[in-house]
Amino acid sequence: MSSVKRRVHFSERDGKPAASVGLSRQFDVNPRELWNAVTNIDEIPKWFSPITGELRLGGSYALEGNAHGIIETCKPPTHVALTWEFAGDVSWVELNLVTRAPSAVAFDLNHLSYLSPHWDEYGAGATGVGWETSYLGLYLHLMYPHESKLDEEAFVASDEGKHFVSTSSKAWAEASVLAGADSKAAIAAAERTTAFYLGL
Repeated sequence: MSSVKRRVHFSERDGKPAASVGLSRQFDVNPRELWNAVTNIDEIPKWFSPITGELRLGGSYALEGNAHGIIETCKPPTHVALTWEFAGDVSWVELNLVTRAPSAVAFDLNHLSYLSPHWDEYGAGATGVGWETSYLGLYLHLMYPHESKLDEEAFVASDEGKHFVSTSSKAWAEASVLAGADSKAAIAAAERTTAFYLGL
């Protein structure tokens, strides 16, 4: 868990209160290998979700059972920005790859959304735990490419997965408090997030 750096930032977008959830993790692979894993329509389902669309500037995408949106910026092999449209809401995701060595690259993700009753209920962890689990899937895919894809449902049902979710939720509450959120509200939201992901 310590390999992921987390951050929360409260701001505005279009004059409305907003918050961003950010993650960063170093992957010890060639930068182009990581870029291919996160932008290639054939590679994404191996660690994330089945995806359709045209993965190019101005193109649209749809993740099976998840979000869809438009690719607003694409600067290979370092930057992608896209809309994230889910359940009638629109938010924004940015991906940045920062090369640190020939075989080391930091993958930084930032997900910004408007503040809402959903945020009040679950806080940063609702988004953060989900992306952190995806980062784990990406790590396993890159490090062990011939092994089966991470089964997220089976994982969160295991003792290891329960610990992962609980620890991640608490860490996102801590990041929220550092960003200025009320401590009691953040802790309560983290508890609800943990219960949601574990199906309690």
